[in-house]
Amino acid sequence: MTPQGGWLTGKILVAMPSMLDPRFEKTVVLMCSHGPEGAMGLVLNRLFGDLNFRGLLSQFDITLPLETPDRPVYYGGPVEPVRGFVLHSADYRQETTTTVTPEIGMTATVEILQAIANGTGPERSLLLLGYAGWAPGQLENEIQENGWLTVDPDDHLVFDEDIETKWNRALGKIGVSPMMLSADFGHA
Repeated sequence: MTPQGGWLTGKILVAMPSMLDPRFEKTVVLMCSHGPEGAMGLVLNRLFGDLNFRGLLSQFDITLPLETPDRPVYYGGPVEPVRGFVLHSADYRQETTTTVTPEIGMTATVEILQAIANGTGPERSLLLLGYAGWAPGQLENEIQENGWLTVDPDDHLVFDEDIETKWNRALGKIGVSPMMLSADFGHA
């Protein structure tokens, strides 16, 4: 938990093997907000089907210069899967940017997509559709029931595109091997 009253804004949640919800199995979630009203986070290690940056921009009639490399679009979570978010480095800021940590911001406007397409956007970013949401007290209950571990974020864990190893690397940050964890509790 964070020192600010136990809230997890800016932390990463790592799903335990006991996570029964298939939407969150082996997920790594950056917590964008957490407080008495509930919590909101973005899944960092799932792709949003076959959708890519070019396909997403075409839906907004934004032209991507040919020299701009394509990039994946991530599944941010099951809530509002048509709502877009950009997690990005703090070198980019708009009036509507939410500060997640001093190094990470979140912006949910078409303008940031245009800036990325033009090469004037943030140095590092992830494009996500949907988010993970929890009602007041729900996330705290899931943590008490051993559904999640918490980890401090770092640039590689948040922004790299190696989603296949992200869950293992997140566990490794706190010295935990997936082999040490069991989905079966109470069995000798």
